[in-house]
Amino acid sequence: MPIRLSTLFLRTLREDPSDAEVQSHRLLVRAGYVRRNAPGIFSWLPLGLLVKNKIEAIVREEMNTAGAQEVYFPGLLPKEPFEITGRWSEYGDNLFRLKDRKDADYLLAPTHEEVFTLLVKDLYSSYKDLPLTIYQIQIKYRDEARPRAGLLRGREFVMKDAYSFDVTDEGLGRSYAAQRAAYEKIFQRLGVEYVIVKADAGAMGGSKSEEFLNPSPIGEDTFVRSRGGFAANVEAVKFEVANEIDGSLNPIAKVHDSQNTPTIASLVDFSNANHPKTAGVWSAADTLKNVVLALTDKDGKRELVIVGLPGDREVDPKRAEAFFGPKEVEPATEEDFKKYPALVKGYIGPNLGGEQHLGEKTESKIRYLVDPRIAKGSAWITGANIDQKHVWYLTFGRDFESDGYADIAEIKAGDPAPDGSGELELSRGIEIGHVFQLGRKYAEALGLKVLDENGKLVTVTMGSYGIGVTRLVAVLAESYNDEKGLVWPESVSPADVYIIATGKDPVAFEVAEQLTLEAEAAGLSVMLDDRPKLSPGVKFADAELIGVPWILICGKGVVDGEVELWNRRSNERVAVKIESALAKLISERS
Repeated sequence: MPIRLSTLFLRTLREDPSDAEVQSHRLLVRAGYVRRNAPGIFSWLPLGLLVKNKIEAIVREEMNTAGAQEVYFPGLLPKEPFEITGRWSEYGDNLFRLKDRKDADYLLAPTHEEVFTLLVKDLYSSYKDLPLTIYQIQIKYRDEARPRAGLLRGREFVMKDAYSFDVTDEGLGRSYAAQRAAYEKIFQRLGVEYVIVKADAGAMGGSKSEEFLNPSPIGEDTFVRSRGGFAANVEAVKFEVANEIDGSLNPIAKVHDSQNTPTIASLVDFSNANHPKTAGVWSAADTLKNVVLALTDKDGKRELVIVGLPGDREVDPKRAEAFFGPKEVEPATEEDFKKYPALVKGYIGPNLGGEQHLGEKTESKIRYLVDPRIAKGSAWITGANIDQKHVWYLTFGRDFESDGYADIAEIKAGDPAPDGSGELELSRGIEIGHVFQLGRKYAEALGLKVLDENGKLVTVTMGSYGIGVTRLVAVLAESYNDEKGLVWPESVSPADVYIIATGKDPVAFEVAEQLTLEAEAAGLSVMLDDRPKLSPGVKFADAELIGVPWILICGKGVVDGEVELWNRRSNERVAVKIESALAKLISERS
């Protein structure tokens, strides 16, 4: 049956919704695909469901072809499994928590590792049962602090999550490769541009993690890539510690007054004016910036750490979170500084509490870490831990040491790739899929073991594979549109062809009905604008907004035996004979 606009539950809008931040949000609401209920929560209308269901169908086909089997879990889950794995507390405020009438704790599932693991534990006990990969397409819930960008960052969303179960690490590698290949086929069939990047496993744990990112200027993820093939999320980029250099000829470190130089820029200007280099000029890269961070663990215990990094770099918050996780990371507050009076803001230097401390002695026990770029033997301008004083030519390894390295500085375009494959380029991307080699983290926590071929109990190793289904609707809408509206790829369009009957002549409506019957007989799905008493301009505007890529216009030309075939992607319109219109359409689509 065709989708008739005369009866379709649809109301298009001519104006953008006031709360829409990105193009996909504007167009999906205006074209009648979704409606907002609350921040990060949307209702799906008939057209939206058609697109979402087509995405799900492609995901299912490729998952099944890869050997996975579909299951379905509840969204409402008990607290106990998440307590065992520690995620009841680790998720923090992102978890929707609730109690039943008996005061038992429950949650709305943000993810389902625990219940997948427990289901397999309940049913399987032998290596003969494995390998196994099971998946579901289901609603997830996360209490986002700032839901944004429509379907891209919501509190309720649909996700495909799959888990593989193997006896050996080699088996996990094969399962991982199969799922990774399935993801590539899914995104290729959908027409989604993607880049596969190395990712940080974060709270998920595991030995290997890769993200599928859709390059987009509105993406929340920053990733890097080189022309030589390196690609990684910024959180996953790891730089080697710089090779030691010969610092034997460095001048002796000296402390000087440096009035009103609390910033790197003011310090550089002061240095060039009062302590010039023997060759060249001082720059921010010659200064050692010492950033004080506060780390808070799940029990609320707070500690400070100081990280020294080149003055031309800032701390990347996401890289800091990945490095120090699962602890929360934030800049030290005024209260923190009050507890440690030896921290002189604007003039902090290395080795607070160390034996080689420059300036007043202190008993502060604060870890001091440095960026990997800080090579042993290198000399720096940095704070002297005394108000209005800095030290010049302070040399790492001679004048100060560190308690280790912290690779948390921002990455800049032109930085060398860690694998030596060239300079790095920075891009933004939207995460559309993520694959992990979880290993035995959840299996160990929940006791998932099977008997191996020698009759010995072994812990199962797992993989985890997620795709954001509703996010893909937004990604496709973001990628496929023009100034008039959506232009869906054929793989997910709500219909194969959009047929419009215009004017007052009943013949145009009769031809539209006949073409609809012929199109459906040929296996095409049809959206038919059979609404009477609407102007052609209104109908054309709706067709452009809704975004079916192929349109047949039955208008004034029907008296001459012609209709117009409209390609929304190129916006070309050509007159074709009524009797050959369908053949022309099918030929152009293929």
